[in-house]
Amino acid sequence: MAIPQFSIEAPHSDISRALGEAGCVVITGVTDAELRQSITAELAPHMAAVAIDEVDDPEEFYPGHTRRVSALVARSASTTENLIAHPLSQHICDTHLLPNSEYGYQLHVSAALEVGPGAREQVLHREEDSFTFFPLPRPNIIVASMWAISDFRADNGATLLVPDSHKWSADRKPEPEEIVNAEMPAGAVLFWMGGLLHGAGANTSQDWRYGVILTYSLGWVRQEENQYLDVPRQRMKELTPELKRIIGFDMYDALGFYDPDVS
Repeated sequence: MAIPQFSIEAPHSDISRALGEAGCVVITGVTDAELRQSITAELAPHMAAVAIDEVDDPEEFYPGHTRRVSALVARSASTTENLIAHPLSQHICDTHLLPNSEYGYQLHVSAALEVGPGAREQVLHREEDSFTFFPLPRPNIIVASMWAISDFRADNGATLLVPDSHKWSADRKPEPEEIVNAEMPAGAVLFWMGGLLHGAGANTSQDWRYGVILTYSLGWVRQEENQYLDVPRQRMKELTPELKRIIGFDMYDALGFYDPDVS
């Protein structure tokens, strides 16, 4: 099964429908070079500080020869202000998460990822694997997105996906021909459902593959990335009400109350 692909000019409803059916979708022409350069520049000192494992441990979840930086709300204003609350992301989350989360959804993970030459394939997994309470196939808990800062090619580690696997039971395993690379040009974005099998591809090229991952979860589950610790109080005060809500600083019904007099 191929990964559906659309232009950013396509109706959001068509994109959301294709995502629900295939479990993944690529949209081209979403960001421009100037924005991608701003994101790269803001994160450059943090990326440079990451120690790269030159010797890969096949037992580790993250392959060697990669860099990963999280806490993007604190570290990249360009990501926060342009990507986190992007209208397309909100439409997709409204479509696929709100039916299971009447008071909203929240940012689950924010990270920049670079896959370097020599990196192996990552083990296939589901974003929703932390929520073992629900049997497979689970109700929609997470929507994930990968923003292409550089070109994603099969030879430089483009994300591996198993289309339709968000509908599978636990005993269904993918055949090799069912696993496909999400190839896309810089400026595109890949969305996939949290129940879809996926993983970073192997990088057999000499290029570094650079992407920004933003995932969103139901408002009543615990976020994978602890935004309350990753976002400094002063930075939180600078955010718009819309961003505060999406990042998870609003209450979900009676969940998450706090005393505003405590500083």
